Amino acid sequence: MPSSVSNKTVSREIGAPATWNVGSFFGDRDFYKGDWVMRAGAAKGGLLGNDAAEAMYPYTRTDEAGETLDGSKHNYTITFPKDQLPPVKAFWSVTMYDGKSQLLIKNPIDRYLLNSPMVPQMKTNADGSLTLYIQKDSPGKDKEPNWLPAPKGPFNLTMRLYAPKSDALIGKWNPPPVTKTETFMGITGQ
Repeated sequence: MPSSVSNKTVSREIGAPATWNVGSFFGDRDFYKGDWVMRAGAAKGGLLGNDAAEAMYPYTRTDEAGETLDGSKHNYTITFPKDQLPPVKAFWSVTMYDGKSQLLIKNPIDRYLLNSPMVPQMKTNADGSLTLYIQKDSPGKDKEPNWLPAPKGPFNLTMRLYAPKSDALIGKWNPPPVTKTETFMGITGQ
């Protein structure tokens, strides 16, 4: 990891108004510097977890306005501008979890994440950006490759960046915000 990167950061709000929390909770003995509460929390979260140089895990429970993500109330999008997909040497993913049980969410298309290996099948926008649709109902057949089905209730999203490049490690690249879209009688618009 570059020496300019603070691996001790547990959470940071990045790229306001986005509300993705980014940080590292894992590392070797030197990483914890005697903070045994943090080390215990990391052990509870997952033994032998990856440090930031190996993987980053931005997560959010809220949209860009700070409201709880809830598939029964809203549809959402995440739009990566052209040439600004997560900067990784390996791969990235966005996974959705139930807001109450923290389990994966059963859905009609058996899709639990969207990830970089799926990008070639996804539809890009006219300007070259890539929009992910996070909602309980299909955004339309043409947009289904970009759809992550949401539950009828609260949920949270975890982005995983495996072997992140330095732009992600130092905060030069930030995940785009989760944006609420307008919904009217089953018709969605931006």
